[in-house]
Amino acid sequence: MATIDRILEELDETYITRNITRRHDEARLQYRLNSITVSSDAEFDDIIADYYNHHFSHAIAPGSTLPRSEAAGRAKEIIEREYRRLNRDRLNAYDDAKTGNNGGMRAMLDMIMEHMKAEAVERHIRDVIDRYVAPSSFDEQVEIIRQLIPKSGAERHLDATYPERYARNYEDLIRGIAESRNRMGSQFRRM
Repeated sequence: MATIDRILEELDETYITRNITRRHDEARLQYRLNSITVSSDAEFDDIIADYYNHHFSHAIAPGSTLPRSEAAGRAKEIIEREYRRLNRDRLNAYDDAKTGNNGGMRAMLDMIMEHMKAEAVERHIRDVIDRYVAPSSFDEQVEIIRQLIPKSGAERHLDATYPERYARNYEDLIRGIAESRNRMGSQFRRM
């Protein structure tokens, strides 16, 4: 099997689901809330810290936990980043947790899970690419591009006789091909 085939196999959506994302979804399902609301800021902080540690110990580092302040801090950073993306702020998150608006605490835990899952997928992708193609080896980058061009279906857009031209963009090209294949696979599964 060619190197590019092994890379694309490990970047396949099914592979990633089976080996990376499933444990994140399962960790989230295992954590039960008594209510989607909290009565105080302290209760909010306690729940997100407890959930972060639960998720960390089930999906990231089995059996490990972080100090409460570290877990709470990381969870708050995730929630604040997501709320900023929505043009809202930290106070809106506390308010949603107290009122139950916008999914309340359930939505907060889902945000944390989705962020941790996305980070795990990104770490996996980076590891796969770096394991098969040395970041400092121009020769390996040229060879992977040579293998990639026929797999990409982009022969009319890429000059196969001069793979050196694309070698420094090998990571972006691999990611693009993998994402394209995963989108196509998803579309076929929906039919």
